[in-house]
Order: sequence, then C-alpha cells, then structure tokens
Amino acid sequence: MGIKFLEVIKPFCAVLPEIQKPERKIQFREKVLWTAITLFIFLVCCQIPLFGIMSTDSADPFYWMRVIMASNRGTLMELGISPIITSGLIMQLLAGAKIIEVGDTPKDRALFNGAQKLFGMIITIGQAIVYVMTGMYGDPSDMGAGICLLIIIQMLSTRFSGNFLVNLLGTWSDTSSGGPARAYPVGGLCYYFSPPESFGSVLDDPVHALIYIVFMLGSCAFFSKTWIEVSGSSAKDVAKQLKEQQMVMRGHRETSMVHELNRYIPTAAAFGGLCIGGLSVMADFLGAIGSGTGILLAVTIIYQYFEIFVKEQSEVGSMEAMFF
Repeated sequence: MGIKFLEVIKPFCAVLPEIQKPERKIQFREKVLWTAITLFIFLVCCQIPLFGIMSTDSADPFYWMRVIMASNRGTLMELGISPIITSGLIMQLLAGAKIIEVGDTPKDRALFNGAQKLFGMIITIGQAIVYVMTGMYGDPSDMGAGICLLIIIQMLSTRFSGNFLVNLLGTWSDTSSGGPARAYPVGGLCYYFSPPESFGSVLDDPVHALIYIVFMLGSCAFFSKTWIEVSGSSAKDVAKQLKEQQMVMRGHRETSMVHELNRYIPTAAAFGGLCIGGLSVMADFLGAIGSGTGILLAVTIIYQYFEIFVKEQSEVGSMEAMFF
C-alpha cells in the first residue's frame, strides 16, 4: 500500500520545482554568497506587505509562534516555514507508523521528499484560504459564509464569556505596548501552561513557574519517547535493523535483545527531552529574545552549518583556501 501511495504521488513530483544537483564542486565562498543572498531575499519579503489587505491593530493570534515559524504578520512571509515543517512532520509520522512504506532506495527517498513538497504546497493553499475566510486580513463579507461564521463566534463569545468552563481554559488580555499587538493569558489553564514574561515574574508567581516547568519537562519527555516509537527508532525497530545487518548481542536472543534495548533507548529519549525542555524553560525565564524553543531551533540550524564548515575546511586544508 505504501509503495502504491508513493507511485500515485510520482506524476505530481515531476512538475514540482526542484534544484538540480550541481555538475561541478561548489566552492565554500560561493555557498556562503548564495546563502547570504537567499537570507537577504527572505528578510526583504518579511517587510513587503500583502497587497489589498486591511491593516489592523488587533492582537496577533499567532504571536507566540512567529519566532519558531520564521513568519511576519501581514507580509509575504505570513506563513513562514510552517507549511514545510507541518508536511515534513506528517510524512515522518505516516512513515514511522507504517501507514506508508518508504524503502532505502534512492527512488523511494526521492518520492518521499517530493511528497513532502507536494503536501507543503497543499497546506500553504489551505492555510491561505483559512486566513482569508476567517477575516485575518479584513471583512470577508463578500466571500460567502465567512461573515456568518464570525457572527456565530462573536455570539458564542458574548454568551459564554462568563462561563466557568470557558474561564477555566483561559482568560486573555490584549496589549500593544512596547511592540506588536498580542494577546496574553491572565488566568486559567492557558496562563499556567504559558511561560512567565521574565525572571521577575517567576518570583512574583512561583506556582505559575512550577506548573509551567512540570508541564514543559513532562511534555518534552513524553513526546521524545513517543517520537522514537513513530519514527522507527524504538527498541524493536533497532533490534530488527541489527538482525538484518547480521549483528547480535552476545548472550541475547532477539526477544531478549529487545528487552535489553528497552532498558536504555526510552530512558535516553526521555532524558534528552528533559534536557531540551530545561534549556527552553531557562531561556523563557531569563527573558531571551524570542522563545526558548525558537532559540533551540536556531542553535540547531547554526550547528548544522558549523558542521558543514568544518567538513569543508578539512577537505580544503586551510581556512584561507576556503575564501580565497
């Protein structure tokens, strides 16, 4: 079923934009140049407003996600990298859950990457439609039933504004002082599951900080353990890979080897999640620019480029030869 699914995607992959593999070895200084040009274009697009939209001073509902998704409200980079990240996560989960099968052959990997791009484009179109129809850029009264949906939402908000269950989920307040308009939680579960504004806020409300720490560390550990199950990195999958490579653990059969690996892999995954959650929490408490999660994402990308830099330097032999 999985191979058939990728074969269905194959005709669409032929029309997707793709960068061809260079026919010559690209010098490091040329890579740096094109990377800088691409980054400059991205930053310019982050400042170009969308044509025909109505400016608004209302709170940005996606304020907390902007740093992570590299997006900017009301510009060409409104969606940022969220479509490609979402499509990549969905495809990885489908492959890890064995809903689709992806082989190790270059053909299957190419089809899998093409499927990610295709779903990224579909998600982009879907998000754009939802943004417009929900009134993100102005009154959608001329666009069908969008205004009816807004009226219903406003009626429900007015009717249940004092409801206990609604207030239990969270109460919000709008602010535009010191930056773009945004809504921040002031009560309910959303307040306790959101990071404190600064280290001073931690001292003012230690209960909020404690609940947030427990929630952040627990969720990171849980998702880390869940991810190894759906991404093909569980003890059972590792034991299967070792068996296919004709590698065995002395004194252990296949079933006992799975039990032995289960003693280490889930614990290591949970500990890694705790470390990531701890770094994110510390960044949030210290009032770092952006969010702890955004900083971790940026550091990961920078470290990947650093590895590329070290690899290029080892191949060339000296730093001067890389640039001159």
